[in-house]
Amino acid sequence: MTRDARPQHDARPGAWRAWVEPWLHSWGGFHPASLPAYARANYRRELLAAFFLPFLLAVVDSAIVGVVVKNAYDGVVDAKTLNFIVALLTASTAFANIVSFAWVRLSHGVDKVRFINGLQVAMIVLVGLIALAPRSAPGLWLVVAAVLAARFCWAGFITIRSTIWRQNYSRQVRARVTGKLATVQVLTLAALGVGLGMAMNTDARAFRFLLPVGCALSLVGVWAWARMRIRGHRALLAAERASANDADAPSLNPVAMARLLIGDRLFAGYMTCMMLLGLGNLMLTPLLVIAVKEEFGMEYLGGIAVTNSVPLAMMPLSIPLWARLLDRVHVVLFRTVHSWVFVAASALFFLSVVTHTVWLLYAASVVQGLAFGGGVLAWNLGHLDFAPPHRASQYMGVHVTLTGVRGLLAPFVAVGIYETARAIDPAYGAAAFAACTACCVAGAVGFKLLARALGDARGRREEPVEAAPPARVTE
Repeated sequence: MTRDARPQHDARPGAWRAWVEPWLHSWGGFHPASLPAYARANYRRELLAAFFLPFLLAVVDSAIVGVVVKNAYDGVVDAKTLNFIVALLTASTAFANIVSFAWVRLSHGVDKVRFINGLQVAMIVLVGLIALAPRSAPGLWLVVAAVLAARFCWAGFITIRSTIWRQNYSRQVRARVTGKLATVQVLTLAALGVGLGMAMNTDARAFRFLLPVGCALSLVGVWAWARMRIRGHRALLAAERASANDADAPSLNPVAMARLLIGDRLFAGYMTCMMLLGLGNLMLTPLLVIAVKEEFGMEYLGGIAVTNSVPLAMMPLSIPLWARLLDRVHVVLFRTVHSWVFVAASALFFLSVVTHTVWLLYAASVVQGLAFGGGVLAWNLGHLDFAPPHRASQYMGVHVTLTGVRGLLAPFVAVGIYETARAIDPAYGAAAFAACTACCVAGAVGFKLLARALGDARGRREEPVEAAPPARVTE
């Protein structure tokens, strides 16, 4: 039995809707009453999941786990090795996307909600393993393996969820829905990050109790997703199965990705600019995790606050503004404005390290969080302004796979520059932050040039979503 959307009547709202839902709606000013009737019940379920799944996600968040490992395993292995392990962990969020095409292929023609639930349960098991890891070299590598595997599972969830969003929400409200869900998720993540930092500053063994509790609470989010319905799900699955051998079917062959980019030059240009901007941003994360410990002497709470909680707490302030802009213009035009906020954040981080100014470090985190608010929307939805409806999943697959490529490269390039510069002179470590800023500037300039090439396509691509779009492969 497939999960088609059917008329949903919430005659018995239940305790969570009576008490929790109004509170969640107050974050961001978007209420399900503004959605078509068929989308409201699904939106409520996603809202519930967006609150509870971070209890699981926080453990494998790249910034949080990087800070935890940098502090908890200090002295277990030598400092240089630990820094490169931090680079690997902070790379995990973006690098995991490199397996996107595998998830697209594996979920092709398969019930999307059940597939997602399987990934979520696998993450719970992996986070449980992290709680059991001893404070030793083998324990460190167990943490690394579990974090990477969990991020691979989350990448599959993100990739497939994009297809569900396209089926369930129209182009006119999609950015606001995404923004609302992101707001709930990031505020929960920010609070959990602060809580974990405070607990581990008090007792470094606190994670052995907190992680199992988080796993148990995340089951509420898994349950909420199990009740999801997908508009036109039967038609979607039928079309996927019928197209299994077509040239446009998802493939693990890199040639398919190259063929798509060659066939859509504007999208290829967008991916090039994203590579530059994303490279600069992804280089920052491991550098910050290392710098807050080695340059500023911060431990769990300070490190998590700068790298995770402060930026996440700022996102809800900017998400509604960015969502209104993205709902009105093509993503390339959106990026011509948005990318310069990332440039400003990167430049402020550089200045804070050069001058060794703590308040400037926090100011940079605030600006970065404002940029993240737009980034979370454009990253999830930007490819839809290029993709024909029946090929949206391939476009998403290319996008997230290339995110994985730069996620693999960026942290090691950053730490390599940092370690090399410090070997010459400890004061030269800031050169790595300057390299991040240069990459962000190059990406921002690229979007300006691409906007000229876009020409008359300043508005949105029209999509027949309201009439239930043709079934497509997963994104």
